[in-house]
Parts: sequence; structure tokens; C-alpha cells
Amino acid sequence: MIQTKDSEPIASTSADCAGDDLARVTREIVRAIKSVGYGSVEIVIRNSRVVQIERREKFRFD
Repeated sequence: MIQTKDSEPIASTSADCAGDDLARVTREIVRAIKSVGYGSVEIVIRNSRVVQIERREKFRFD
């Protein structure tokens, strides 16, 4: 199970991350990028598998 830093489930992948799983992980990465106005998205990989996506958003006030 892939989870964001705040424990929101993102996606689950098989050992080889093939087919539908790869497409789902790709969609979730794009969704995480689009949801951050200013900040970063970190993708954690273990044994050639995406195991976690972390979103960090910053808010600046003038």
C-alpha cells in the first residue's frame, strides 16, 4: 500500500508494477503534483517499486 505522509492511501502495486498498477501509480503521482500549489512531491522507491508518495505544501503570507 502506498500512503502519503498524512497516511492517505494512494495506490497499491504488485511486485513488478506492471500494467494497470503502473498506470495507477503514474496517475497518483500526477495527481499529487497537480494538488501542490507550492512545495514538493517525493516518491520513495524500494526494490524498483514505488512504495510511498509524500506531498509537502507550503503556504506563504505576505
